[in-house]
Amino acid sequence: MAKAPNRAPDQDIDAAAEAAAADAAAFRRQIRFWLISAVILAIFLYVFSGILLPFVAGMVLAYFLDPVADRLQRLGLSRLMATIVILFAFIVVLVLAFVILIPVLASQMADFASKLPEYLTRLQTLITSFDPRWLEEKFGVDANGLREGLNSLLTSGFGLLTTVFTSIWSSGVALVSVVSLFVVTPVVAFYMLLDWDRMVAIVDSWVPRDYVQTVRAIANDINTATAGFVRGQGTLCLVLGAMYATGLTLTGLNFGILIGLFAGLISFIPYVGSLTGLVLAVGVAFVQFWPDWTMVAAVAGVFFVGQFIEGNILQPRLVGKSVGLHPVWLMFSLFAFGALFGFVGLLIAVPASAAVAVLVRFAISRYLESPLYKGHNTEPVPPLPARRRGSGGPRS
Repeated sequence: MAKAPNRAPDQDIDAAAEAAAADAAAFRRQIRFWLISAVILAIFLYVFSGILLPFVAGMVLAYFLDPVADRLQRLGLSRLMATIVILFAFIVVLVLAFVILIPVLASQMADFASKLPEYLTRLQTLITSFDPRWLEEKFGVDANGLREGLNSLLTSGFGLLTTVFTSIWSSGVALVSVVSLFVVTPVVAFYMLLDWDRMVAIVDSWVPRDYVQTVRAIANDINTATAGFVRGQGTLCLVLGAMYATGLTLTGLNFGILIGLFAGLISFIPYVGSLTGLVLAVGVAFVQFWPDWTMVAAVAGVFFVGQFIEGNILQPRLVGKSVGLHPVWLMFSLFAFGALFGFVGLLIAVPASAAVAVLVRFAISRYLESPLYKGHNTEPVPPLPARRRGSGGPRS
């Protein structure tokens, strides 16, 4: 058999260049396709954000309960029966929670709102009631200036908090009545939970076949990050809210259930929930128990114990280390999606931020493997020069 003629080096170089150009063109088409899809989705959410709340809530509920349905199916139930059992149990628990908790929370919230100006005034008086000469000698602080600054800070903080809640309410909940929310959401959750696996298969069939394996890998990473946060962190928030509410109520703190549940429910932002709850609880404790330092310390101890249990027991078991969402990125996402889409934006902020984080990591990995990053230079790039401590120049 005659040997095939050897290819010239120039031909190999041309073939490699053509392959690289084809890969780059395919990568650009892929980026263009997914950017257009993301823009269409964002426009859809922006246009219909006023009516999406029950549908998004139902989708979130179905996503949250899908693993339970899968487990019931493995135990022998049909998908329909598993869906009925899950939603019936969820509605029973929700109704009991509303019957027991909502009247208590509504009463405490109304009482707290009516007494908040008085509490702020008394707290300000307590803080600035120390000997003015002692404050000036030890800290160089003028008592009158401290009182005015503290009053301005408390007024601004309370006004900002009121503005945020008013904006969230007017942009989201006010556009969809509470009745429609509680009627439509269970229906949407029922049908989505019933057809979840089939919907996933249909969406998978729509993905361009050239990219289906890549999209499946990305979707799996997004699901891992989102599930770890939504399911794990959601359960953690509920447990922490119950712990804080129980602990504060046992100390005899006014509005203990309200403050504890609020601190637990916003604990999906690391340290923000516990810190906010600590400030609120200790502020109320100062006004209520002063000068009994023991009770103030007991109120603060509830949050310190809660942080210890969260960090050493609950967080590793419920969430783990697979989420990969930086607290700053999470807070930015909440503000950004809340500003763009109102209350619906707050519901989708966490899964959307997890998805964006996964997509950014994927894009960076593809960039690091592309000719745009590697170029044609075969020489190793020298590392950055080390810098001396306390100086901006390179080490000589």
